[in-house]
Amino acid sequence: MSENVRGAQAIGIANIAMDGTVLDTWYPEPQIFNPQQWAERYPLAVGTTRLGANELTPRMLQLVKLDQDRLVEQVAVRTIIPDLAQPPVDAHDVYLRLHLLSHRLVRPHEMHMQNALELLSNVVWTNKGPCLPENFEWVRGALRSRGLIHVYCVDRLPRMVDYVVPPGVRISEAKRVRLGAYLAPGTSVLREGFVSFNSGTIGAAKIEGRLSSGVVIGEGSEIGLSSTIMSPRDEKRRRLQLTIGKNCHFGVSSGIIGVSLGDNCEIGNNIVLDSDTPIWFADAKEYRTVNSIEGQSNWSIKRETGYHEPVARQKP
Repeated sequence: MSENVRGAQAIGIANIAMDGTVLDTWYPEPQIFNPQQWAERYPLAVGTTRLGANELTPRMLQLVKLDQDRLVEQVAVRTIIPDLAQPPVDAHDVYLRLHLLSHRLVRPHEMHMQNALELLSNVVWTNKGPCLPENFEWVRGALRSRGLIHVYCVDRLPRMVDYVVPPGVRISEAKRVRLGAYLAPGTSVLREGFVSFNSGTIGAAKIEGRLSSGVVIGEGSEIGLSSTIMSPRDEKRRRLQLTIGKNCHFGVSSGIIGVSLGDNCEIGNNIVLDSDTPIWFADAKEYRTVNSIEGQSNWSIKRETGYHEPVARQKP
């Protein structure tokens, strides 16, 4: 077996609706393991299995119950993924991978995540727990006896901080960071910032714009207010990897779509670039498209008086 093969396992609490829909699974202490070493110590029971009371700590056992108001059963499960390079097989599997990212045990794009959203259901996320959308108005009435109901969103993915709070980060708006975001220590996600799953920062950075799934930002970079960094899609509309290097700066309402950049790059205010955007290369005195600097470092692209297109200049 290859030394690069990694597996993961965790014990968690799953919310399962009465029709069998897996609404979510919380894994408080996920672990990475070497599959060969794991198989030598334990039978490799691949997938997700329900656990009995004798397999749980007293704290976890207290969470196993039937919530009649939400029409949801909370059950204890163990999920084992023998190879993170293989695609996820069900919602429990996806939730474990999302926890691995937000716990910083695995970096974005180090495991298979391309079909993850397809395995998750749309959920009503509330302060009383996740609920099915189909019966929520009846559930809302039942839950009113337990106080005011706050609906945070109706989506496939929940807020990260409801499951994981990684140390050393600042998040101004909880709803704008999804479970599965990877935030390195020292990262600040300000009020208008947004970080999707399988994306984030691999060093301390400042995020005040939007990072789509698949985007990875380097240390010291600043993503300005209302800016957008969006990764490309494959033929099946799945997000691919896009990287922005160290010490890059994106101005207000700027952005880049589908093109990676190296270190020490700067995009000026109100400039949005995709791979086919024409820009004027001042040093070469010619027009080229943005994809000609794919992955390169030390570029400044700004508006300049006398030029209709953005101007690119090589930094010293």
